[in-house]
Amino acid sequence: MGLNHRVPLLERVSGPVEIRGLWHRYKESSNDWTLRGINLELQSGELVGLLGPSGCGKTTLLRLIAGFERPDQGSVHLQHRIVAGGQHWVPPERRGVGMVFQDYALFPHLTAWQNACFGLRPGQDNSRAIWLLDLLGLQGLEQRYPHQLSGGQRQRLALARALAPAPQVVLLDEPFSNLDVEVRLLLRSELASVLQVCGASGLLVTHDPGEALAICDRVAVMRDGVLHQCATPRDLVDHPATPFVGRFVLQANLIPVWPEADNRLHCCLGSLPVPSQLSLKSWPDDANLLVDPAAIALEPEPEAEACVMGREFQGHAWQLRVQAAEQHLRVTQPLEHDYNRGTRCRLGFRKGAKAMLFPQRISLNATDPYDS
Repeated sequence: MGLNHRVPLLERVSGPVEIRGLWHRYKESSNDWTLRGINLELQSGELVGLLGPSGCGKTTLLRLIAGFERPDQGSVHLQHRIVAGGQHWVPPERRGVGMVFQDYALFPHLTAWQNACFGLRPGQDNSRAIWLLDLLGLQGLEQRYPHQLSGGQRQRLALARALAPAPQVVLLDEPFSNLDVEVRLLLRSELASVLQVCGASGLLVTHDPGEALAICDRVAVMRDGVLHQCATPRDLVDHPATPFVGRFVLQANLIPVWPEADNRLHCCLGSLPVPSQLSLKSWPDDANLLVDPAAIALEPEPEAEACVMGREFQGHAWQLRVQAAEQHLRVTQPLEHDYNRGTRCRLGFRKGAKAMLFPQRISLNATDPYDS
C-alpha cells in the first residue's frame, strides 16, 4: 500500500460522534434491551474498538450511528449535530458516515471502479476514488468484478468505497473476520494509517481482544448491552473496571476469595495479606480475585486435588486448562513443562505475582508459591 503518497490531509472536526444515554430494543423482543444507557464519544482522528462477545450489542450500536435503527431513548450526535433522538431524525444517506460491512456488501454486477464510486453524487469529482484505489493497492484492478478479486482485495475495495465520499467517520463491522490470518494481520495493521491519511475517525466492531488492543486508540468493552469500560489498551490491562473486562479482554482467571481468622485472604491458590485500606467486615459474597494465567505456579503431585484437563500449544508456552475443586483455571507454563491431560498437580501463586481484588478494585501482592 502506498501510504507515503503525498496528499493534503482533510481538516478535522473535534468529537465527530457522541452517544448520549442510548437505549434500544428490537420490537420483536420488546422485553429485552439490546443497549442500556450507552454513553460514548469518538474523538477526531481516533480509532475506537467496540469489543465484546456475540450478541452484546456492538453491531446494533453501529447501526444506530449509521441510521439503520432508531433509538428508544437517548440521542446520537454527528459533528455536533443531533441525528437521532427525541423528535430528531436524519436518514442514513444524509449523515456523512462511511460503512464497511463484515461481508463487504460489494455489488457483484459492478466493477471495482464502479463500486468505489458508488457513494459519489452524480458529477462529483472522482479523483479521490482514483487516489484511494492507488493508496489501497488496487491500481490496475479497476475493471475487475468482485468475484475476480481476492478476499483481501475485496475488503480493501469496500474500504475505498466507504472513504470515497470523504466521510469524517467510518464504521467497520468486523471487517477482517472473513480473511485468512496473514491477510488479516496485514490489513488491520494498515487500517489506522489509512484512516489518518484520509482524515477520518473509525469505530471498529470486533470480538477479538487481541485485535482491539493491537490497533485501537481506545477500546469500549460491552456485555449484554452495557458498556463496562472505555479506555486505552494500557489502561484496560492495568486497571480493568469490572471482572468481566479482566476475564474477557485479558483472558484472566476469576477466583472466589474469602477472609479467614488469621486475618488473611484465602483462595484455591493460597493466601494473601490484607492491605491496610481493606476492611474485612461485611465481606461481599461476590468477592473475586482476577489472576493472570502466568501468575499461577504449578507442580505435579500425584495426590493433589487439581488436575490438568487439557492444553493448548501457543508457540512460546503451553496454556493448560486445570480443574481445582469447582474452579476451571487457565495456567500458562513454559514449553519445557509439558504436562499431559490427567496430570495431578498443586497450584499456587508465582513469587512476586499480583492479583486484582473485586469488587474493591484493589491490587494485592500474592505470597510465595505454596505458602499457605
